[in-house]
Amino acid sequence: MIRRLSSVLLAALVLMAVNVGLAQEAPRLRILVVNDDGYQAPGLVALVDSLVPIAEVIVVAPLEQQSGTGHGITYREPIKVLEFGNRYALPWYAIDAKPATCVRLALTVLMDSLPPDLVVSGINTGDNVGASTWISGTVAAAREGALNGIPAIAVSVGVGSHQDYEIAAGYARQLVERLRALGKIAPPLLLNVNVPAGGPAGIRVAPMSLDLGKQAYDRRYTPRGQLYFWDAWSPPEGEAVEGSDLYWFSRGYVTVTPLRIDQTDTAELLILEQGLNRK
Repeated sequence: MIRRLSSVLLAALVLMAVNVGLAQEAPRLRILVVNDDGYQAPGLVALVDSLVPIAEVIVVAPLEQQSGTGHGITYREPIKVLEFGNRYALPWYAIDAKPATCVRLALTVLMDSLPPDLVVSGINTGDNVGASTWISGTVAAAREGALNGIPAIAVSVGVGSHQDYEIAAGYARQLVERLRALGKIAPPLLLNVNVPAGGPAGIRVAPMSLDLGKQAYDRRYTPRGQLYFWDAWSPPEGEAVEGSDLYWFSRGYVTVTPLRIDQTDTAELLILEQGLNRK
């Protein structure tokens, strides 16, 4: 009799432990995925593949390539929205708009009243280290999420093979899982992540390089003599500032750069207040 009661008690304790574990298990993340390369871009598909096992994923992406559009918005023309069928049966929208507008539209209209826990933008074809963050549509999409109080991550990969997208997607998933374990998926998180092609040597958290590269324009003429110019910008060359994202990325490391939404120069603000606010 005592043995039977002990067995029943043990079973009850095991059941209680399982129930407690289930109660304590964190709910799946709700992740809004976006990019600037288009709704069928290989980097986007690789990113979705990596995040589907750990999250509820919603995809919004430009109908056409929007690289280099920065944080521009679409507002002078109708914004067409198409639903894209996919093997995961996810909400997957192709939007005729710039990346920042895609995010804005998703948060305002396309998603239900429950906002995403995280915005992940990418995986961009080509890196977005340094000053490229100012013109990158990939980073702008993440920034739009952060502006709306949603933690966000932009992910880019050095130009390489299809396998490089998969490697970068793996790093993106690991980063999301690690940030969640650390309790860091919360505002005002905004990260710019760059994964080199060919197998990274490691990960470095690094500040943004301010090297602008070299801007040039080719002067050309149409057959009818009309002058026009063709952009001939080239990326930074030579030694980058030690410790910057460009420095580590050029050495084969994944770089993670925390960015800020508030661009206020607080030190200069105090100086100007003293000098300009006088009666």
